[in-house]
Amino acid sequence: MKTYLIKTQKIFLLLFAFGFVAAQQSSRLPKDALFYMEINGKQLNKKINWEKVNPFFKELSKDDDKKTASWNDFSKTGIKYDATQYHYASANDSIYAYTTYFTLDNNQKFTEFISSVKKKGQEVTRKSNYEYVDIDDNIFVAWNDKKAVLKMMNYSKPYDYDVYADSTRTVIDSASTAAVDSVYVGDDEVEADKPFDYKEEIQNLKDEISYIKQNIKDNNAEILKLQKDIKYLEKHKKYPEEAVKEAIRDTTYREGSEEEVPPPPPVGPRRSGEDENEDEEMDDYDYEAEAVADSLYMKEMDSLNIEKFKMVKKFAEADFDKYFSSNLELEVAKDVLSFRDGNSDVFIYTDYGKIFGLESYKSLYRDFDIEQLMGKMYNSNSSYNLYFDDDKVRLINNYQHKDNNINNSFAAVYKGKKNKKLTALINDKSIGYYALNLNGYKYFDLIYTLFENTGDGKYQKEIQLMMETVKIVLDEEAISKIAPGNGIFVLNELKSKKVEYTDFEYDDDYNEKEIKKTKDVTVPDFTFAFATENEKYWSRIFDLLVSNKDTKEKFIKEGDFYRFKEGENQGPVDQLYFTVKDGIVYLTTAKENINPKTQSEISKKWMKDSEKYAVSGRFDLQKLLIGLDQEFKDSSEIKLLNLMKKNAGEFNYKSEVKGNSIQTEIDYNIKTSSENSLMYFFDLVDEIYKISESEKKDHAL
Repeated sequence: MKTYLIKTQKIFLLLFAFGFVAAQQSSRLPKDALFYMEINGKQLNKKINWEKVNPFFKELSKDDDKKTASWNDFSKTGIKYDATQYHYASANDSIYAYTTYFTLDNNQKFTEFISSVKKKGQEVTRKSNYEYVDIDDNIFVAWNDKKAVLKMMNYSKPYDYDVYADSTRTVIDSASTAAVDSVYVGDDEVEADKPFDYKEEIQNLKDEISYIKQNIKDNNAEILKLQKDIKYLEKHKKYPEEAVKEAIRDTTYREGSEEEVPPPPPVGPRRSGEDENEDEEMDDYDYEAEAVADSLYMKEMDSLNIEKFKMVKKFAEADFDKYFSSNLELEVAKDVLSFRDGNSDVFIYTDYGKIFGLESYKSLYRDFDIEQLMGKMYNSNSSYNLYFDDDKVRLINNYQHKDNNINNSFAAVYKGKKNKKLTALINDKSIGYYALNLNGYKYFDLIYTLFENTGDGKYQKEIQLMMETVKIVLDEEAISKIAPGNGIFVLNELKSKKVEYTDFEYDDDYNEKEIKKTKDVTVPDFTFAFATENEKYWSRIFDLLVSNKDTKEKFIKEGDFYRFKEGENQGPVDQLYFTVKDGIVYLTTAKENINPKTQSEISKKWMKDSEKYAVSGRFDLQKLLIGLDQEFKDSSEIKLLNLMKKNAGEFNYKSEVKGNSIQTEIDYNIKTSSENSLMYFFDLVDEIYKISESEKKDHAL
């Protein structure tokens, strides 16, 4: 865990403080940006207690051998922590990049900090107006006297998803054929289609032959390696311990520096009778050839890694050149910032249309001819404002579809009627609830709008005809009366129950013996209920379950209730009860759960919220963890559980239509003595880390 935290810490410290300044043309947020984030450093820096944070980061950065921290004071890294931070992620089918800009208040201190983070001996590349270094294979940092940029990049060769999907398809998405992101080429620059060149095609075929030949050599080398492993295991009964090798880095690589290694001798097919004399054949095993094969394989992998690193480094450097030649300002479109609140600690924007428009996602549903439907469904964006208040964390999300008709259809679904009979099920002792007040009738309009004009090519007319037929056949009003859109799920409590289970033991001769045992399991006590305007429909369904020959053994009628019970009930739920009463359909674990509960002032407030909002809920994490006590047996798990129970808070959720978006607010109320909700999470991580480290020491002893 410490190794992971150390690497995460290094990236986090560099991501933590990002900002801007002035001069020539501004840098633009790339058109293919999937994600954009601003961090309000001015507010967040006031909420961080560096007296707590610094010792924790120092502990994480300690060298395992020398036990010394890589940096003494992480509150002084040359980064201006109270400046605004800017992040964005961009992607196409070859380049995935995460970029962060931050402001410096001490260039010399920052240079020293980078030297402590990068690998020993790693060279810093100096350009005319900035310098940069790679601190990992795909992580680069560039800086001048005022600004710094962090880039995490991955490159993969573009793959033509259409070649194997449908041989009749000839048009390929420009995003899958372009090897360079719009960030690295001009925004409006598109590579022209080349005429067919038979000479180039001949060369491609020759390259393919060479590739197949190399595969044969690789397979032969792998056979030799496996044969060696068999022989070694026969002699030593285990694999040899492997020394850890440090990966070759670009800064230590020089063209032509590798020693040419001859290929391994070919491995021909076995001769007749060779299987019977395998041991004798293995005595003549050529270990030198195997070593050569290993060397070839390592050289090939190193070469591939080096070439990929060079490609990523080239793109990163091009971005650095572009940024440090600008006025160091980031120009962001107004629609991206339309829901940004200047008082929030963090603002995030995500474009789902671009995310699900990537070829890697399209390939999942291309064969089903629903590409346009999925594209239309996900053509939306979400904005998030995050607040670290003293007593809670608040996250406010604004969801908006880019198609006005679909956006209006979503809004109409979220304008349902109230139902006080459902909210009466909420009580003080419950662990949590989730309530819906939606318009079931308008749900059909949303479905029709999504399917409208989504037929791909030759199926467009068929789709339109199908939708018209569905509208004629379906009685939308009658269907919506079965379940108008009001529902609630209430988790009342978690109970304990003893169950029997079968275990197996084995004697010295490995004879199996069946043993019956008992154990305690956690059983949820809950109620799920929803409104209906057609009670007879649900009563007929429940009567059918009782009378049908395939289901009547499990369904029994008990007065106004229908009980479902299966087998010996050794699972977490003993039985379920169904009933319809006063326009409400109930499914519950106990009959008394359907009775209205006595409500205090706090539960009355929850009831009002569940009536007011289209979607609402609450969840007491502390009560849930207390109910899960018996599920944790290991001492380290129990320590973590006790820590979480002590610090666990409560979630509150509400969603409604606001303006031209659907706004959802999630609050997490904290229950500790931390200075604020930001330090609450830090204190929790710090305690978890201490527990994990103490467990390591106990195991070592």
